[in-house]
Amino acid sequence: MSAAFDTLFAEVVGDTGRFGHREHVHVTWLAVRRFGTAEAVEVISDGIRRTARYAGAPQKYHATISRAWVELVACHSGTGEEDFDAFLARYPDLLDRRLLARFYRSTTLASVAARSGWVEPDLHPIPV
Repeated sequence: MSAAFDTLFAEVVGDTGRFGHREHVHVTWLAVRRFGTAEAVEVISDGIRRTARYAGAPQKYHATISRAWVELVACHSGTGEEDFDAFLARYPDLLDRRLLARFYRSTTLASVAARSGWVEPDLHPIPV
């Protein structure tokens, strides 16, 4: 899994070294397209966990947030866009870092259970 994430990461980040929210969504979009949702959850989760650990901040990894973002990207990825910018133009809400607040209470995401494993949305289900 780590090689898959590293390849996607290099493709998106390149020489810029920038890995902000947009780049995270881009890597996730590529993972979903190339591996399908279930495997993309593993690729992205493992990659983000390793990246946080490497940066000296393993506490920044959040299992539910990582998976929820994969599922949010995946629910829109079946629309056939071959270009990431076209995908974002069609689904600009994915650039909103607070998007998960539509699906989760902040207390739910702050819980130990959500940080360490998958917790279902408690406000609205993520579309399939």
